[in-house]
Amino acid sequence: MKPTTKTAWSPDRLDVRAFAQAGATLQADDPIAHFERLQAEAHLEDGAPALGRVSWQARGEMRPGASGGAAAVWLHLEASAAVPLTCQRCLGPVETPLSVDRWFRFVADEAAAAAEDDDCEEDLLALEPRPRLYEVLEDELLMELPLVPLHETCPVPVVMHASDPMVDLGESGPERKNPFAELAKLKK
Repeated sequence: MKPTTKTAWSPDRLDVRAFAQAGATLQADDPIAHFERLQAEAHLEDGAPALGRVSWQARGEMRPGASGGAAAVWLHLEASAAVPLTCQRCLGPVETPLSVDRWFRFVADEAAAAAEDDDCEEDLLALEPRPRLYEVLEDELLMELPLVPLHETCPVPVVMHASDPMVDLGESGPERKNPFAELAKLKK
């Protein structure tokens, strides 16, 4: 991380108000393995950790409050990553780019965030308890994951059993016996 001021800002428990008042910036290039929930979504080959990095930047800003009130605390979060997900067609890895560019307005606490949430368009977060920036970032990246990751064109031919006339359904395994046929023999 590269703090832009002499103060070392901790993304684990960020004092967002002081961060915004200083107009500070944090940025880093972290391995995907640092984000456990995101790595859990990644396509892993033989249990190896997901390769790739998450590049991110957070910038604090104070803006004039609504109708001349106290200044509001804002945080701009940008991130990009390429995560290997499992293609739902061929079941191989598909490199999926993720991008986050979001502004958050901070309010005093969770109760204030809940009260204002319905009346505003921006994303609201509470100043207390102090947010863990990595968790906010990971939440945003997880929301960017596609519902069904797919290659545009799969690198291997994919056999569609239901619609491919070349697939012989007769070789699907040994024929199962009807359990009622044995009962019919006993009945006689």
